[in-house]
Amino acid sequence: MLKRMAKQSVFLCGLCVLGVAASGSSGSAAPSASPSYSQQATYGVQTLQQWYSQSSGLYAAPSGWWNAANATTVLVNYSRATGSTEYLSAIAITFNNANKANGTTSFINTFDDDEGWWALAWIDAYDLTGTQAYLAMAETIFADIATEWDTDTCGGGVWWQKPNNYKNAIANELFLTVAASLANRTTGSTSAAYLAWAQKEWTWFKASGMINSHNLINDGLTSTHPNACTNNGETTWTYNQGVILGGLVELYKADQDPTLLPQAEAIANAAIVNLTAHGILVESSISGSDAPQFKGIFVRNLVPLYNAVPNAQYKTFVDANANSIWANDQGRNYEFGALWQGPFDSADAIRQSSALDALVAAMELQ
Repeated sequence: MLKRMAKQSVFLCGLCVLGVAASGSSGSAAPSASPSYSQQATYGVQTLQQWYSQSSGLYAAPSGWWNAANATTVLVNYSRATGSTEYLSAIAITFNNANKANGTTSFINTFDDDEGWWALAWIDAYDLTGTQAYLAMAETIFADIATEWDTDTCGGGVWWQKPNNYKNAIANELFLTVAASLANRTTGSTSAAYLAWAQKEWTWFKASGMINSHNLINDGLTSTHPNACTNNGETTWTYNQGVILGGLVELYKADQDPTLLPQAEAIANAAIVNLTAHGILVESSISGSDAPQFKGIFVRNLVPLYNAVPNAQYKTFVDANANSIWANDQGRNYEFGALWQGPFDSADAIRQSSALDALVAAMELQ
């Protein structure tokens, strides 16, 4: 388990096009007939933003710092998929205000995984808008994470928490993904340097032992002792199976290594077989403010893998999860819970943004 579980418009807005009220609902339960994935996502994003604070650029508790980065990514992906510019201002407000609200600068704090989530959010926002400040921020964040690369313990990898606390999967998967993504969005020697980092990270990661014999990724390595770094056997969280997919696809785009996509497929296929119940993604625990975010991250990262390797199984899986969320995991006012197979448990920005990852993914794969 994670060690920190406490842890303007060219287009009309989607709701205006659909001709529904801004609240998405009058307070009654959602209608029984299923709208399109685009409509479902529109309703859900409206509800997500009810927890959003413009003054802070963050979301109401229990949503935390890294959760807000993922919610920002949801807004970006929704905007790209629908063509709506309705939430570009919220993305910009978060960019300008969230640091001050969290008492940080340049989206840098003591956790390298937190930093990685923000770097990916700003890369995604750059792809959507072309705003150079977003890409520059991602590069600034990456430079800080890179200072955490350490070869004295476990032969490489970045730390989860500064200083020198825990070599784990998520921080290193994010480091890989950010490095490869920056390699694909820069040129010349700058791009080559990012690619070298991504290749170094992947070489270390695949040899680290964190990918187990079932092609699933455990949480991290056993010890900080240089000679005792083995798979710790801890939870195979869904997001650890997800982030690596996006990272390997980005790395493949950069260097065309033919081994990368088959490795990503093996991990994705193992997760779909082993981390589901009746075809619906499940988490071993949904306690705290971290785990309810995880499943959406896995589904989100199936999209680039599907685009690189159009396996019909992935689309079927995404559709099944999106359909189950809508049918079985919905509360009032288009709120979505943490149990995608149902029943609805409770509502917050963490659960909402995670479920929206699946709805947006289903929309993108139509």
